[in-house]
Amino acid sequence: MEIFRVKKDIPFMKFSKLSAVFSIIIFVLSISFLSIKGLNLGIDFTGGTIMEVSYPEVVNVQDIREILKSINMEDSQVQNFGTAKDILIRLPINNDLSIADLSEKVISALKAENSLIDVKRVESVGAQVGDELFEKAALALLFVCLGIVAYLSLRFEWRFGLAAIIANMHDVFIILGFFAFFQLEFNLTVLAAVLAVLGYSVNESVVVFDRVRENFRRSTMRNTPVSEIMDNAITRTMSRTIMTHLSTQTVVISMLLFGGEILHNFAIALTIGILFGIYSSIMVGCPMAMWLGTSQKNLLNNTSEEPKKHTE
Repeated sequence: MEIFRVKKDIPFMKFSKLSAVFSIIIFVLSISFLSIKGLNLGIDFTGGTIMEVSYPEVVNVQDIREILKSINMEDSQVQNFGTAKDILIRLPINNDLSIADLSEKVISALKAENSLIDVKRVESVGAQVGDELFEKAALALLFVCLGIVAYLSLRFEWRFGLAAIIANMHDVFIILGFFAFFQLEFNLTVLAAVLAVLGYSVNESVVVFDRVRENFRRSTMRNTPVSEIMDNAITRTMSRTIMTHLSTQTVVISMLLFGGEILHNFAIALTIGILFGIYSSIMVGCPMAMWLGTSQKNLLNNTSEEPKKHTE
């Protein structure tokens, strides 16, 4: 059953050149922001100290931030951890203080306000470890991209694999450019969101490309121009696309509004990825596959079998 049924094909490919210009502009802007401002890397990548503190009663996170601000540690991150009585504090590297002195300074300031606090753990991440995490994160992103290309090349054809990865990297660089422009913290949580966006975008591309392949197999569309086949495939999957993205975005908005500081940047990255994922799978991936020379011959290897009916 299609809730948002579109009876007439929408001519998406008619606007492919315009969308290409738009995509190039925002891609160049994203690269510029990354080059000029760079990412505001979190403690996960730069190194620092993590402290877990337990209070005997519910504590206001903002009050903890004010205490840290009073000792010139306003760059620290404070968030609830598990319950409203447990606090997680992330302290950046301080070149003037050792890890032990830094921890003691913070503990003394907190105990001056409440002597009943319990310091459960103090962990440190060195700058070298942070660099290693950053390198491994970049490798993870690279391997995911290679896996996507390999999967789509095997399932469809190399043109679709290349088109999909261009569309996906388009989304990734927009997310990174957004975080660089607004200097939002980029940590392992945000990286997880970026990798999730890659998988989410691939899923959308697979659905559309599968319908394109079916259209090529249909005897009624054998002599239809590739652009019209693409338009038909996108239009026929429109209802599914709208419902999938609406339901997913509803959950992400809930995390954005009620997830607290720990999920805020994660939800922002997912929101950008989902919104641009819709755009890129339709207005970047499909036109790119068309411009790379996708045709019935190279996609189906000269087979003439009729497709099975889809319920979508």
